[in-house]
Amino acid sequence: MKLIVGIGGVTNGGKTTLTDSLLKALPNCCVIHQDDFFKPQDQIAVGEDGFKQWDVLESLDMEAMLATVRAWLCGPQKFARAHGVSVRPDAADTHILILDGFLLYSYRPMVDLYSRRYFLTIPYEECKWRRSTRSYTVPDPPGLFDGHVWPMYQKYRRQMEADGVEVVYLDGTKPREQLCQQVLDDIRNSLLNQAQAAAPTPAPPARPQGPGRGGGHRAARPAAAQPDAV
Repeated sequence: MKLIVGIGGVTNGGKTTLTDSLLKALPNCCVIHQDDFFKPQDQIAVGEDGFKQWDVLESLDMEAMLATVRAWLCGPQKFARAHGVSVRPDAADTHILILDGFLLYSYRPMVDLYSRRYFLTIPYEECKWRRSTRSYTVPDPPGLFDGHVWPMYQKYRRQMEADGVEVVYLDGTKPREQLCQQVLDDIRNSLLNQAQAAAPTPAPPARPQGPGRGGGHRAARPAAAQPDAV
Protein backbone atom coordinates (compact mmCIF):
# COMPACT_ATOMS: atom_id res chain seq x y z
CA MET A 1 0.00 0.00 0.00
CA LYS A 2 1.18 3.51 -0.86
CA LEU A 3 -0.09 6.75 0.62
CA ILE A 4 1.01 10.28 -0.32
CA VAL A 5 0.10 12.90 2.29
CA GLY A 6 0.33 16.65 1.71
CA ILE A 7 0.92 19.06 4.59
CA GLY A 8 0.39 22.51 3.10
CA GLY A 9 -0.74 25.90 4.31
CA VAL A 10 0.34 29.29 5.55
CA THR A 11 3.94 30.17 6.36
CA ASN A 12 4.85 29.39 9.98
CA GLY A 13 1.57 27.53 10.41
CA GLY A 14 3.23 24.45 11.88
CA LYS A 15 3.74 22.36 8.73
CA THR A 16 7.24 21.11 9.53
CA THR A 17 6.41 20.50 13.20
CA LEU A 18 3.44 18.36 12.21
CA THR A 19 5.46 16.57 9.53
CA ASP A 20 8.23 15.70 12.00
CA SER A 21 5.68 14.28 14.46
CA LEU A 22 4.04 12.15 11.78
CA LEU A 23 7.42 10.91 10.58
CA LYS A 24 8.15 9.49 14.05
CA ALA A 25 4.74 7.85 14.39
CA LEU A 26 4.17 6.28 10.97
CA PRO A 27 5.78 3.11 9.59
CA ASN A 28 8.10 3.22 6.56
CA CYS A 29 7.57 6.94 6.17
CA CYS A 30 9.64 9.31 3.98
CA VAL A 31 9.44 13.10 3.74
CA ILE A 32 10.02 15.54 0.89
CA HIS A 33 10.28 19.22 1.84
CA GLN A 34 9.22 21.75 -0.78
CA ASP A 35 11.74 24.21 0.64
CA ASP A 36 14.52 21.96 -0.68
CA PHE A 37 13.46 22.86 -4.23
CA PHE A 38 13.95 26.62 -4.16
CA LYS A 39 15.83 27.90 -7.18
CA PRO A 40 19.18 29.69 -6.60
CA GLN A 41 18.84 33.19 -5.22
CA ASP A 42 20.07 34.78 -8.42
CA GLN A 43 17.15 33.16 -10.28
CA ILE A 44 14.50 34.67 -7.99
CA ALA A 45 12.89 37.65 -9.71
CA VAL A 46 12.06 40.98 -8.12
CA GLY A 47 8.35 41.72 -8.42
CA GLU A 48 6.33 44.87 -8.81
CA ASP A 49 6.04 44.93 -5.02
CA GLY A 50 9.79 45.53 -4.89
CA PHE A 51 10.58 42.25 -3.15
CA LYS A 52 12.33 39.07 -4.22
CA GLN A 53 9.52 36.71 -5.20
CA TRP A 54 10.25 33.86 -2.79
CA ASP A 55 6.57 33.10 -2.14
CA VAL A 56 5.48 32.42 -5.71
CA LEU A 57 5.36 29.10 -7.52
CA GLU A 58 7.98 30.22 -10.04
CA SER A 59 10.59 30.40 -7.27
CA LEU A 60 10.48 26.62 -6.95
CA ASP A 61 11.76 23.86 -9.23
CA MET A 62 8.52 21.92 -9.13
CA GLU A 63 9.51 19.63 -12.00
CA ALA A 64 12.41 18.38 -9.88
CA MET A 65 10.08 17.88 -6.93
CA LEU A 66 7.64 15.93 -9.09
CA ALA A 67 10.49 13.74 -10.38
CA THR A 68 11.44 12.98 -6.76
CA VAL A 69 7.87 11.97 -5.95
CA ARG A 70 7.76 9.71 -8.99
CA ALA A 71 11.03 8.09 -7.90
CA TRP A 72 9.34 7.21 -4.62
CA LEU A 73 6.29 5.85 -6.42
CA CYS A 74 8.50 3.61 -8.59
CA GLY A 75 10.38 2.14 -5.64
CA PRO A 76 9.37 3.12 -2.09
CA GLN A 77 11.76 0.64 -0.44
CA LYS A 78 14.74 1.74 -2.54
CA PHE A 79 13.85 5.39 -1.92
CA ALA A 80 13.54 4.75 1.81
CA ARG A 81 16.95 3.07 2.00
CA ALA A 82 18.53 5.93 0.06
CA HIS A 83 17.12 8.37 2.61
CA GLY A 84 18.09 6.33 5.67
CA VAL A 85 14.60 5.02 6.48
CA SER A 86 14.46 1.48 7.84
CA VAL A 87 11.60 -0.64 6.54
CA ARG A 88 9.66 -2.12 9.45
CA PRO A 89 9.01 -5.83 8.94
CA ASP A 90 5.60 -5.58 10.65
CA ALA A 91 4.48 -3.06 8.04
CA ALA A 92 6.65 -3.95 5.05
CA ASP A 93 3.76 -3.60 2.61
CA THR A 94 2.89 -0.08 3.83
CA HIS A 95 4.78 2.95 2.50
CA ILE A 96 3.91 6.57 3.27
CA LEU A 97 5.32 9.72 1.69
CA ILE A 98 4.72 13.12 3.30
CA LEU A 99 5.14 16.32 1.29
CA ASP A 100 5.58 19.48 3.30
CA GLY A 101 5.29 22.94 1.73
CA PHE A 102 3.38 26.19 1.39
CA LEU A 103 2.45 25.79 -2.30
CA LEU A 104 1.83 22.05 -2.55
CA TYR A 105 -1.60 22.39 -4.13
CA SER A 106 -0.77 25.10 -6.67
CA TYR A 107 1.19 22.86 -9.05
CA ARG A 108 -1.47 21.07 -11.04
CA PRO A 109 0.58 18.01 -12.18
CA MET A 110 0.92 16.98 -8.53
CA VAL A 111 -2.54 17.74 -7.15
CA ASP A 112 -4.07 14.36 -8.00
CA LEU A 113 -1.13 12.37 -6.61
CA TYR A 114 -2.09 13.08 -3.00
CA SER A 115 -4.07 10.49 -1.07
CA ARG A 116 -4.78 13.05 1.66
CA ARG A 117 -4.37 16.85 1.58
CA TYR A 118 -4.12 18.95 4.75
CA PHE A 119 -3.95 22.73 4.94
CA LEU A 120 -2.82 24.58 8.07
CA THR A 121 -4.22 28.02 8.80
CA ILE A 122 -3.50 30.64 11.49
CA PRO A 123 -4.76 34.22 11.84
CA TYR A 124 -2.83 37.13 10.33
CA GLU A 125 -1.52 38.52 13.66
CA GLU A 126 -0.34 35.12 14.86
CA CYS A 127 1.34 34.43 11.55
CA LYS A 128 3.12 37.78 11.51
CA TRP A 129 4.37 37.30 15.07
CA ARG A 130 5.65 33.76 14.38
CA ARG A 131 7.39 34.92 11.22
CA SER A 132 9.17 37.68 13.16
CA THR A 133 10.68 35.11 15.54
CA ARG A 134 12.19 32.95 12.77
CA SER A 135 15.70 33.19 11.35
CA TYR A 136 16.07 32.49 7.63
CA THR A 137 19.11 31.87 5.47
CA VAL A 138 17.97 34.88 3.47
CA PRO A 139 16.68 37.31 6.14
CA ASP A 140 13.34 39.02 5.61
CA PRO A 141 13.78 42.65 4.55
CA PRO A 142 11.54 45.21 6.30
CA GLY A 143 7.97 45.11 5.05
CA LEU A 144 8.27 41.69 3.35
CA PHE A 145 5.49 40.05 5.34
CA ASP A 146 2.81 42.65 4.62
CA GLY A 147 4.11 43.54 1.17
CA HIS A 148 4.66 40.04 -0.22
CA VAL A 149 4.34 37.00 2.08
CA TRP A 150 0.78 37.45 3.33
CA PRO A 151 -0.65 38.71 -0.02
CA MET A 152 0.85 35.70 -1.84
CA TYR A 153 -0.59 33.31 0.76
CA GLN A 154 -4.04 34.83 0.22
CA LYS A 155 -3.65 34.75 -3.57
CA TYR A 156 -2.68 31.07 -3.75
CA ARG A 157 -5.28 30.01 -1.21
CA ARG A 158 -8.01 31.72 -3.24
CA GLN A 159 -6.68 30.03 -6.37
CA MET A 160 -6.68 26.62 -4.66
CA GLU A 161 -10.27 27.08 -3.56
CA ALA A 162 -11.37 28.38 -6.97
CA ASP A 163 -9.80 25.31 -8.60
CA GLY A 164 -11.87 23.06 -6.32
CA VAL A 165 -8.87 21.38 -4.67
CA GLU A 166 -10.27 19.45 -1.72
CA VAL A 167 -8.27 19.82 1.50
CA VAL A 168 -8.77 19.15 5.19
CA TYR A 169 -8.29 22.47 6.98
CA LEU A 170 -6.34 22.34 10.24
CA ASP A 171 -6.30 25.06 12.89
CA GLY A 172 -2.60 25.76 13.45
CA THR A 173 -3.29 27.44 16.81
CA LYS A 174 -4.32 24.11 18.36
CA PRO A 175 -1.79 22.12 20.43
CA ARG A 176 0.64 20.23 18.22
CA GLU A 177 -0.18 16.91 19.92
CA GLN A 178 -3.88 17.35 19.12
CA LEU A 179 -3.19 18.16 15.48
CA CYS A 180 -0.83 15.22 15.11
CA GLN A 181 -3.35 12.80 16.61
CA GLN A 182 -6.12 14.10 14.33
CA VAL A 183 -4.03 13.53 11.21
CA LEU A 184 -2.67 10.19 12.46
CA ASP A 185 -6.18 8.85 13.04
CA ASP A 186 -7.22 10.01 9.58
CA ILE A 187 -4.19 8.42 7.88
CA ARG A 188 -4.67 5.13 9.74
CA ASN A 189 -8.31 5.04 8.67
CA SER A 190 -7.22 5.63 5.06
CA LEU A 191 -4.75 2.74 5.29
CA LEU A 192 -7.43 0.50 6.77
CA ASN A 193 -9.84 1.40 3.97
CA GLN A 194 -7.14 0.67 1.37
CA ALA A 195 -6.43 -2.70 2.94
CA GLN A 196 -10.11 -3.63 2.97
CA ALA A 197 -10.58 -2.52 -0.63
CA ALA A 198 -7.57 -4.56 -1.73
CA ALA A 199 -8.63 -7.71 0.12
CA PRO A 200 -10.04 -10.43 -2.18
CA THR A 201 -13.78 -10.86 -1.98
CA PRO A 202 -14.60 -14.27 -0.46
CA ALA A 203 -16.46 -16.61 -2.77
CA PRO A 204 -20.10 -17.19 -1.83
CA PRO A 205 -20.80 -20.58 -0.21
CA ALA A 206 -21.74 -23.31 -2.65
CA ARG A 207 -25.45 -24.05 -2.89
CA PRO A 208 -26.37 -27.57 -1.83
CA GLN A 209 -27.05 -29.78 -4.82
CA GLY A 210 -30.17 -31.88 -4.61
CA PRO A 211 -31.37 -34.80 -6.75
CA GLY A 212 -31.61 -33.98 -10.38
CA ARG A 213 -29.29 -30.90 -10.17
CA GLY A 214 -26.00 -32.61 -10.84
CA GLY A 215 -24.72 -32.83 -7.30
CA GLY A 216 -26.55 -35.77 -5.71
CA HIS A 217 -26.91 -39.41 -6.59
CA ARG A 218 -29.86 -40.20 -8.79
CA ALA A 219 -31.98 -43.23 -7.95
CA ALA A 220 -31.63 -45.94 -10.57
CA ARG A 221 -34.61 -46.24 -12.84
CA PRO A 222 -36.23 -49.68 -12.98
CA ALA A 223 -35.48 -51.51 -16.20
CA ALA A 224 -38.23 -51.41 -18.81
CA ALA A 225 -40.33 -54.57 -18.88
CA GLN A 226 -39.30 -56.93 -21.67
CA PRO A 227 -41.82 -59.16 -23.54
CA ASP A 228 -41.62 -62.85 -22.70
CA ALA A 229 -39.68 -64.88 -25.18
CA VAL A 230 -41.83 -67.13 -27.33
